[in-house]
Amino acid sequence: MTCHGKPWNPDSNIGNLKTGIKDLSCSWNTSRGRNREKGMEVETGKEAFDGYEAAVSGRSTGTEAAEIPVEVEQRAADIVEHPVDSNADRLPAEAKEILISLASKWEDVLVRIYGQGVDVFFDRRDEIRTFEFMSKHGQGPSLLGRFANGRIEEFIHARTLSASDLRDPSISALIAAKMKEFHNLDMPGEKKVHLWDRLRTWLGEAKRLSSPKEVEAFYLDTIDREIFVLENELSGAASQRIGFCHNDLQYGNIMLDEETNAVTIIDYEYASYNPVAYDIANHFCEMAANYHTETPHILDYKKYPDIEERRRFVNAYLSSSGAQPNSSEVEELLQEIEKFTLANHLFWGVWGIISAQVNKIDFDYKEYARQRFQEYWARKPYLLSYDTPSPYDAPSPYNNPAGGNGILI
Repeated sequence: MTCHGKPWNPDSNIGNLKTGIKDLSCSWNTSRGRNREKGMEVETGKEAFDGYEAAVSGRSTGTEAAEIPVEVEQRAADIVEHPVDSNADRLPAEAKEILISLASKWEDVLVRIYGQGVDVFFDRRDEIRTFEFMSKHGQGPSLLGRFANGRIEEFIHARTLSASDLRDPSISALIAAKMKEFHNLDMPGEKKVHLWDRLRTWLGEAKRLSSPKEVEAFYLDTIDREIFVLENELSGAASQRIGFCHNDLQYGNIMLDEETNAVTIIDYEYASYNPVAYDIANHFCEMAANYHTETPHILDYKKYPDIEERRRFVNAYLSSSGAQPNSSEVEELLQEIEKFTLANHLFWGVWGIISAQVNKIDFDYKEYARQRFQEYWARKPYLLSYDTPSPYDAPSPYNNPAGGNGILI
């Protein structure tokens, strides 16, 4: 079987965002030894995955085949017959062996081959541990097998959300409840906030990779102090909730089974313990993005959720465990979330600077970073008592009180 190149398909449910390179996606039916070609998914910008995937839909057949079809072994050998990128190797022999062993139980699976050059953003060992934990506790795709540079997963029969889905009140409530469940996971390891250390590490890498002109153009030398200010302002509150956070909950990382209304959160590369308000802030900020347009790097902050939309989400989040929150609890979390949008803008702004140097995807990472930094400086005077002048001239359209879209609280 061969895989051929084709443009990005916005209806595809293959998507691991913000991590680099490309996806190789081929549907392979293990139990019948039959291939359903799905082609080459070349995702742009934040829609790009950090490796190659032979994607093959993940459903357990519940049957025990007496013998493996003869074609299965040959198909396993042929999965990456004609790679469209010089970095793509044939599927490792151990992966083929696992696929063959799964043929009697799983009709379709997903093979994920890890990409290279992502160490600056996350530790692959942490990501693997998280995936294994999530799989074991029924929170994501089942882990079916591992090999040296990848793994084999269940392929979820559900659709990936679109940008507009995040604004649907019924879907938003499902996401809020699932996020609360995610935050309550008792992950092994130290339960400390990772946000500030990761941000400082990324900033150091961004400065190292940037030219002096780029450091000046993006005011990177000012960001150290801003991280210090934010950490002091946003840490230590007695009421602050710390939980296991996804940290990248944009629409492409959420899947919905429309028959059962079950929501699955996928792709845990950036997951770690953090203030839950930061994770919700990230989700709200992602509503300004649509990565399936002609200009996927452009953010529209007029689409940031208004106060009623945010309040509805927070109510759904807090009440998902059964107890109804009081109004002061809701308002306190809302205000904390708004402040954490500032940290989120710095986080993905610095990410954009690094990505511009290490990724070759057709995505304007620098412009994306500029927009995130601009939002930081434009929003800061409204959210913090510190009044550092913005180095950017243009104000944000969504923090103008005269605009009346309910952003300020």
